[in-house]
Amino acid sequence: MDDPAARIYVRPNRATMDLATILGLACGFGLMATAIFLGGSPKSFINPPSILIVIGGTFAITTACYSAEEMLRTIKLMFRTFMYSTRDASEAATHILQIAEMARKSGILEVQNVLGSIQNEPFLLKGMTMVVDGSPGEEVENLLRQDLQSTLNRHARSASVLKKMSEFAPAMGLIGTLIGLVQMLSNLEDPSSIGPSMAIALLTTFYGVVLANMVFLPIAAKLERNSVDEALINNIYMLGASSIGRQENPRRLEMLLNSILPPSKRVEYFD
Repeated sequence: MDDPAARIYVRPNRATMDLATILGLACGFGLMATAIFLGGSPKSFINPPSILIVIGGTFAITTACYSAEEMLRTIKLMFRTFMYSTRDASEAATHILQIAEMARKSGILEVQNVLGSIQNEPFLLKGMTMVVDGSPGEEVENLLRQDLQSTLNRHARSASVLKKMSEFAPAMGLIGTLIGLVQMLSNLEDPSSIGPSMAIALLTTFYGVVLANMVFLPIAAKLERNSVDEALINNIYMLGASSIGRQENPRRLEMLLNSILPPSKRVEYFD
């Protein structure tokens, strides 16, 4: 006998390199490095005191605004932007409709046969497990919605940390500029000290602007974009789990899913 559960397969999520992020940052820094090398003095753009002031100061002051745990989580998410697990919204909608159709024809308890194939989707697995355990559809939706909102809040907090760092980086550059100017003005009688002091004064501002506009803000924007994509997938799973829990017609679920999917991602499962 044909087993409907055997036909339902949720493709495992695999982290892939986010070429847009990598190429964007590489091209930006590459163009800047090319301009520096064409100027003929790349070594003049390397100044350890300036790097210490801007990078160290930015992380230190941002840590004072948040907790150490939030800073560590943000740093981890920064690296995750280069290796992101992409999921297709149309595939997710199709998978949840397959489960809904099976539950409609064979009963909700039949859903437990697909739990093994969705282990790679913790959010969906949580919802389907509640459905199999007999939780009402409203309870499933409320719990998953709270879980979804909690995830969105964590992502928003990490993005806000990066945005705050983009504010502090130029400010630390300005502080370094003032330090360099004070050092220069206090040693005008020594011409050999004017150059290093002026380098600190200018390079700290340069480092601060580069970090803010070429690192922190782009990564914050990418985190927000990834969070929106993940929220769409989880919304699909939430609607599907709650609809199955309420034993609704899968055709109604299809209409609900298409109402939140972009036009290019809408599905025609029953047509």
